[in-house]
Amino acid sequence: MKIQKIALAFLLSFASVGAYSQKADALALYRAGRYAESIAVCEAELMQNPNNIDSYCVMCWSLIRSKRYAEAEARAVEGRKVSSSDIRLIESLAEAKYYLGKNNGALEAFQLYLANAPQNSGDIGFAYFCLGEIYIRQARYQHADIALSMAVHVKPVEYAYWWTRCGYAREMAGSNETALVAYNKALELDASLAEASRGRDRVSAKIN
Repeated sequence: MKIQKIALAFLLSFASVGAYSQKADALALYRAGRYAESIAVCEAELMQNPNNIDSYCVMCWSLIRSKRYAEAEARAVEGRKVSSSDIRLIESLAEAKYYLGKNNGALEAFQLYLANAPQNSGDIGFAYFCLGEIYIRQARYQHADIALSMAVHVKPVEYAYWWTRCGYAREMAGSNETALVAYNKALELDASLAEASRGRDRVSAKIN
């Protein structure tokens, strides 16, 4: 009888673990900042269904937030073999390449994302910001100005740093007056930004 009770307890415990696994929500875990758990759930889901595109997407997001960019890039490539046009995977691939310093690949992926993403997509502003940063890396400052101007147009009051980088791109492109506008906007949003303050002083001296 004692052995039977132990066996029953074991089975109930095993059933409880199985129920937890079934209820585990990778997206909810991601949103809660529990990235390692989210990745583990996605791995399990993909073992059951290798074509689960949502699992690939959530896994990539969690890998990126965990700064595991090479893994995120690899998983995005795998996922795109299932659905090459999924804009979530395209954006994840672009972001992973961006953080890895793979400028040309990131540029191509971000451009593909922007060409296909709906206008209400929450990542459009960030995509333009990354494009601008890539162009700055490549010393293509007029292109950077255009991209970063789009970024602050999409998100005009959310990110003071974006305005700072927009000012820098304009300054490097020789547009001191519009650079001053951007630096002033950055400081209006966050007066503590030393980079924006120095930029404002530089272009003000050039104008005067």
